Amino acid sequence: QQSKTAEPTPPASPKDTQQPASTAPAAAETQSLTAQSDKKKASTSDSPPFSPSSTTPVLEKDDLDFVGTVNVNDEIPTEKDLKKVGDQLVLDNKGASRQFKELYQGEGVAPKQLIIFIRHFFCGNCQEYLRTLSSAITPEMLLALPTPTFITVIGCGSPDLIDMYAKETGCPFPIYADPTRRLYDLLGMTSTFNPGNKPEYIHSNMFLTSVQSVMQALKTGTKATKGGDFKQVGGEFLFEDGDCVWVHRMRNTRDHAEVTDIKQRLGLDSKKPPMRKRWSHGIKEMGKGRVRSTSWGKGRIRSKSRGAKGTDEGSLEDVSEKKVAEEKK
Repeated sequence: QQSKTAEPTPPASPKDTQQPASTAPAAAETQSLTAQSDKKKASTSDSPPFSPSSTTPVLEKDDLDFVGTVNVNDEIPTEKDLKKVGDQLVLDNKGASRQFKELYQGEGVAPKQLIIFIRHFFCGNCQEYLRTLSSAITPEMLLALPTPTFITVIGCGSPDLIDMYAKETGCPFPIYADPTRRLYDLLGMTSTFNPGNKPEYIHSNMFLTSVQSVMQALKTGTKATKGGDFKQVGGEFLFEDGDCVWVHRMRNTRDHAEVTDIKQRLGLDSKKPPMRKRWSHGIKEMGKGRVRSTSWGKGRIRSKSRGAKGTDEGSLEDVSEKKVAEEKK
């Protein structure tokens, strides 16, 4: 009887040994892609453009100082957007908070409200804008309109700097702070260092404006770092009876809506605001008792060294009386 010898088991093929190993990474990769897809959907539906959690491409830090303008639009926020931002808080100069929607609707609020979002509190360009705006539009003018109107300003720095900002700009309108920049984010405002072209509302040159900003920051001491994000830009939002009816978002650091456009939107005349007297471009005051001569003015006062031709009628009478007195003597 012959003994049966067991046949040797053939070795496993490379495909058989690699199959379990390849299946595990494939499954892990599928799960990773699924998680990324879910995260992308959630971010797209809940986050506005340019927000930290949004998938919308944003400018990298190294690319912020570029030539051109930021690709943003002037679309009016939807009702859903306004509900989301309405409960966001802003702070006054004392640090007291109030909801954003209380600025443009509710009891005691003018039916038409223009809300201006500025950059950081040391931005000389925005300060120039508010100086020009305040010289052309007053609260009395706005409240006297057929539809009572008012203006509110919001900055992205610390509320501790509001009093300083109001004093430097001479702004007669209320100023609030949104140091979290949440409102800027939700309302689609973006960030850039691009200065753009010089607008009409700026009456001084860029160098003096920059020096002024640095000096202001240094004067505040420890508050110099609380002005707000330097790359944040703002815009203008016009509300009427609680609804947003017009929007202008800044494309660069000097892209506020022109004051003439604002006046027209608010129902005021659209004449250009007068040039403001500022130290950067004002005429030095003459000494007391001196009159600045003008080549085109009547009754021009001339130097006494030119004799009687340079005197007025009153001076001639004085000379005649003096001669008569001398003859009598």
